[in-house]
Amino acid sequence: MPTKPARTTLAALQAMKTRGERIAMITAYDYPSALIADRAGAPMLLAGDSLGMVVLGHETTLPVSLFDMIRHAAAVVRGAASALIVCDLPFLTYASEADAVASARRVMQETGVQAVKLEGGAPIVPIVRRLTDLGVPVMGHLGFTPQSQNQLGVRVQAKDAAAARQLIADALALEAAGAFAIVLELVPASLAEAVTGRLKIPTIGIGAGAGCDGQVQVWHDVLGLFDEKSPRHARRYAEIGAAMEAAVKAYVDDVQSGAFPTKSNSAAMDPAELAAALAPASTPSA
Repeated sequence: MPTKPARTTLAALQAMKTRGERIAMITAYDYPSALIADRAGAPMLLAGDSLGMVVLGHETTLPVSLFDMIRHAAAVVRGAASALIVCDLPFLTYASEADAVASARRVMQETGVQAVKLEGGAPIVPIVRRLTDLGVPVMGHLGFTPQSQNQLGVRVQAKDAAAARQLIADALALEAAGAFAIVLELVPASLAEAVTGRLKIPTIGIGAGAGCDGQVQVWHDVLGLFDEKSPRHARRYAEIGAAMEAAVKAYVDDVQSGAFPTKSNSAAMDPAELAAALAPASTPSA
């Protein structure tokens, strides 16, 4: 049997931080995106609840259910053989330790992902500790936390001294509770760099500058799948959306003009067999 490629481990991620090697993470929401990202060498994929917006068409992540995450994360696992795969626990599925254990159990057992991600600081520290005590790898998420956007607003967080001190304290508390890494989203670059220097575990930035140990970006932003202007923290590496639209338009035009399908796109049949099939059925004799 062919040997399966080795999957990125938590120890490998920690070693990358120790060596000063940058960690590239990208979201993936289905089999093809995971397959492509894995082939491209991304060591870590996030099956993110951002699928609520970029896949399901919601305005926020809040409507995303545990079922949604399980269905999509399982497809990501089937597509990626090498990357470590993290799955978001969606809104209010970890409101208590019991909820978190039940949600994490389902996600880990039904998808095959290697870790889960939870948003928040001090209030979820006991939950993170409980999960990690039970053997569930947990990634934290501080700064702008999309599941709390109705409270926070979509803007840079921790810009004043008090909020910055709290973010540092939350990061250290999550590390002490057993988190293996922390996403820092929409925080000042200088603060993110300071947090990174105080932690032994990797930080993964998104809109948090270059001082983090790694970066995570949304699949659709990187590939330019939507016409909307990308966020400031994103870089469009291609305009795949425009290319896809052009391809579909060419297909529609070819169907309408009769240019597709051609004989080469069709199967042939022996003319004699066709004639026999089309001939009137013989009438049985009395």
